[in-house]
Amino acid sequence: MFTVDRDAAATRLDRFLAERFPSQSRSALARAIDLGAARIDGVVARGSAKVREGSTVRFVVPKPPREGPQPEEIPLRFLHRDEWLAVVDKPAGMVVHPAKGNWTGTLAGALLWHLGRDGGEAAASGRAGEGISLLGGPTRPGIVHRLDRDTSGAIVVARSEEVHHQLARQFERRSVEKVYLAITHGSPQFDRDEIDLPIGIHPYQREKMAIRRDHPTSRSAVTRYEVLERFRAAAVVRVTPKTGRTHQIRVHLAAIGCPVLSDGLYGGRVEIPAGFFGEPADPSSPPLIKRQALHAASISFDHPVSGERLTFSAPVPPDMERVLEVLRRGA
Repeated sequence: MFTVDRDAAATRLDRFLAERFPSQSRSALARAIDLGAARIDGVVARGSAKVREGSTVRFVVPKPPREGPQPEEIPLRFLHRDEWLAVVDKPAGMVVHPAKGNWTGTLAGALLWHLGRDGGEAAASGRAGEGISLLGGPTRPGIVHRLDRDTSGAIVVARSEEVHHQLARQFERRSVEKVYLAITHGSPQFDRDEIDLPIGIHPYQREKMAIRRDHPTSRSAVTRYEVLERFRAAAVVRVTPKTGRTHQIRVHLAAIGCPVLSDGLYGGRVEIPAGFFGEPADPSSPPLIKRQALHAASISFDHPVSGERLTFSAPVPPDMERVLEVLRRGA
């Protein structure tokens, strides 16, 4: 806890904290502030907030990052791989980088095996010098952006720090185009529309995000969608997020009354049983799908070295195809 003196008055909160916690990286401080770790006079504040003389600043220091993951021999499907970057078709259920409760079985550990300088496949194939970027820290090797654990599809990986920087700049400039395919529970009112609703931390459930206006944790969020197919109780939607907020697509689709199918966090159902859409089904049949029906179908960006505009597409995974077959039979 700090009391702001005259010399520090009118300083941005993030700068104020950076000066008092020099051992913390700016990115770690920014993440902690975004998650509500900083308060001015008892109120959660953004990093851009100005501190005032006499104000009390409380900050929960983020825990030091855990040592990076070990290479794990986990099969990965590469949509593209060269000496500068790779694009992976991430399976549903795989966490991107280690975190509490998920220290093994991550995409990061698999990437170290396949691409890292000390990874098994890389060393065995003579590619041990190619390596992977560690710009994001030891727990996030090569990770430029992320997908939720239960979202499948295309994710780009950097193999050098310079390429990592250049890809990150493209994300910041919003020149990277990501296209998602979602199956929604219910059907949107319009064939196509833009959802422009700010997203912040949920007021009661820390694992969730929520539509929140004029709240210190809120940030602008824009999602465009187009309905590709309509069914009696569902729809297939092509989604192109224009910003990259946590859980953005899931929060926005739930906000218009059409949550992603089988989204336990925002739609209330953790799985969709056989027979859910009215088809005769044996009660002992396995569920149609046991995770949110959201897939990163393609990603487009400029290659950081050649400058060529590239697009990589990930096929619709079997569980979502199974749901689509059922829906189309009953359409």
